[in-house]
Amino acid sequence: MSDTKPKIVQHRKTSFYFKKYLTIFIGALIASVGLEIFLIPNEVIDGGVVGLSIMAQTLSGFSIGMFLIIFNLPFLYLGYKQIGQNFAIATMVAICFLAGWSEVMEEIPAVTTDPFLAAIFGGIIDGVGVGLIIRAGGSLDGTEIVAIIMDKKSVFSVGEVVMFINLFILSSAGLLYGWDKAMYSLVAYFVISKMIDVVIKGLDESYAVMIVTNSHEDITSALNDRLGRGVTLLHGAGGYTGESKEVLYCVVTRLEVDKLKEIVLEKDENAFVTINAVHDIIGGRFKKKAIH
Repeated sequence: MSDTKPKIVQHRKTSFYFKKYLTIFIGALIASVGLEIFLIPNEVIDGGVVGLSIMAQTLSGFSIGMFLIIFNLPFLYLGYKQIGQNFAIATMVAICFLAGWSEVMEEIPAVTTDPFLAAIFGGIIDGVGVGLIIRAGGSLDGTEIVAIIMDKKSVFSVGEVVMFINLFILSSAGLLYGWDKAMYSLVAYFVISKMIDVVIKGLDESYAVMIVTNSHEDITSALNDRLGRGVTLLHGAGGYTGESKEVLYCVVTRLEVDKLKEIVLEKDENAFVTINAVHDIIGGRFKKKAIH
């Protein structure tokens, strides 16, 4: 019995890392399709280090894979120091996979010569690939690491720093390829960012709900019966009055949010409710259910 538990733990760890790096491998493959078959042949670029690598390839004639690795090296070091070893390793593996796949995909002819279609469909495909890599705990864009560090040491947010860096890169693309291609690149960048959000968050988001109420028994019973959701009861107290309060915690799907609000207001119109999107759920008995 004592030997069985370590084997189970080791098996789970092996399975976790296998799925993690398989996802990165597939994500890099998908991203390379978007880049090499849609964006790069039409002189449409992505933001960040990938965009810099595409422009460096155009100016020098060397492969994009080489620049991806070279430009990301200092960011990998920063990522290792600021975020952690696992992130740095996953990012390094993702960059190497993308560099390798880009060499393979470079030989395949472009699907379209229309830069707008390339920006839309290339952005969708590239965004899915990058989203998978991020979801697996890696990254392809070292500028985000810089943004995280600057966020801690300046008044600018991560989003503002990333936007500033990418505006500079896309402006450089305008000087290199022409301003029309820079505008197509801006369209591609927007599509990529939206697709990354879809992959990370999912099309059917789940929401964590906390309900502060004096009618916890009625609400719990209604959520169990009418939504089929389990509820965790937390004991709390008002910070000002010191009055004892019960806090209910449960997770519902996007489609169930309105129904939950209806139930809570019906049972306690003075209840205080907070609702937050959650991207991943591990363990428990949560399953997506249809609303009846």
